[in-house]
Amino acid sequence: MSPLLERARETLKIEIAGLEGLIERLGPEFEEAVNLLYACQGKVILAGMGKSGLIARKIAATLTSTGTPSLFLHAGESSHGDLGIITRQDVVIVFSYSGETSEVVQMIGHIHAIGVPLIAMTGKPESTLAQASTVHLSIAVEKEACPLGLAPTASSTATLALGDALAMCLLEQRQFSEDNFAMFHPGGSLGRKLTIRIKDVMVAGDPLPLVPENMPMREALNVLSSKNLGIVVAVDHDEKISGVFTTGDLMRLLEEEQSFLDKPLLEFAHPDPKTIAPEELAAKALHVMETHSITCLVVADHENRPIGIVQIYYILRAGVY
Repeated sequence: MSPLLERARETLKIEIAGLEGLIERLGPEFEEAVNLLYACQGKVILAGMGKSGLIARKIAATLTSTGTPSLFLHAGESSHGDLGIITRQDVVIVFSYSGETSEVVQMIGHIHAIGVPLIAMTGKPESTLAQASTVHLSIAVEKEACPLGLAPTASSTATLALGDALAMCLLEQRQFSEDNFAMFHPGGSLGRKLTIRIKDVMVAGDPLPLVPENMPMREALNVLSSKNLGIVVAVDHDEKISGVFTTGDLMRLLEEEQSFLDKPLLEFAHPDPKTIAPEELAAKALHVMETHSITCLVVADHENRPIGIVQIYYILRAGVY
């Protein structure tokens, strides 16, 4: 093995070991931290310096996008007026592996004076910051992946992962839904994936290839060709879906050299086809199509009556991937 690959794999092993240690240490203090954040009537303020500050900024973004309003406070700027961002309704989370970072420690007096809960993430439970906190969450690691033992690596990974764990627990407690997530992510491909629904991309009305289930195959094939959607939907006397027949099914019949043109469509249609409701996300239809290796779905109402066809082409054209 080359020295580069050996170093890379050793780095990953050390960071994985740090995360495994974090899992083993999770206890009541984590639940207490989640409960404090869930009960917060204001916003969550996350503060740190250097690499810890960068991690704090990322966790703040994750919390905000999953239903917990949060802001990053640069600890170095806090003593120059920015402490004013903290109000009595807030909760503060501070990050410092040593627990002795001067800019962070300087914030303690102000936080205590306001009387807001202080959650500290450090690797040193005996540190000034840990001892001053309402709740201390340990991010201690046995060793850093840095061969010099200086650059935060395993510890910063552990901090990031613990922040994600807080965010995901809060997401579940708040019953944060896909619709909520979509509200906060309206732009880009993610926004389209979370906002475009079946009714926005389906074919409806006259172009729909709906035929009676007892129609002779000869006539059903004319509809299959003229509607140009690659599918016909057989309906019973109540206009409910009884089956579907596709161009792929036609090719298989031709290969088998069966005599089928004068037989009823229902004899060859697939019963209980995959359907989807018009209110569902287009991304869900895409997942169903990929899972079952099909290219279109019948859109049905709550009584299983066909109201549309959605093709993979229209979903992809809408920017849902």
